[in-house]
Amino acid sequence: MNIAVFPGSFDPITKAHVDIVERARKLFDKIYVAIGTNTTKKSFFSHEERLAIIKDVFSTQQDSIEVVQFAGLTVDFCRKMGARYILRGMRNAGDFEFEKAIALNNSDLAPDIETIFLVSSSGLSHISSTIIREIILNNGDVSRLVPAEVVRAIGLRQ
Repeated sequence: MNIAVFPGSFDPITKAHVDIVERARKLFDKIYVAIGTNTTKKSFFSHEERLAIIKDVFSTQQDSIEVVQFAGLTVDFCRKMGARYILRGMRNAGDFEFEKAIALNNSDLAPDIETIFLVSSSGLSHISSTIIREIILNNGDVSRLVPAEVVRAIGLRQ
């Protein structure tokens, strides 16, 4: 089986993230959407909330998409799950430089695990979780940028 891990903090998951996973389903037999801990970011949603939201987002695709939490190095998690691929999305040239550095380090740590980049679909490259958190914190409308499950979760907090 071709198994990929799509790691991220997903705080919150966006329509751009969902688009990457949906498109990658054509390439992989199984995708783990893996919620990691980013120690450099202040979380809006707890790990438990993100897990529940993202499981709802992909609830009709449980045969090929599994939502999990992990800690530690992504390559170690890939080995644990039997994944030979790390899936990453890229919005722009800035993302490329950042993602390239991570991919090269992952390759040094685990030469048997390949990083696959998918470029954001047209109309989604401006979406980032960081910007969405700012919009939410300032009572803006993010409904065009995130799945309905995120909008519902935001509504439960207010």
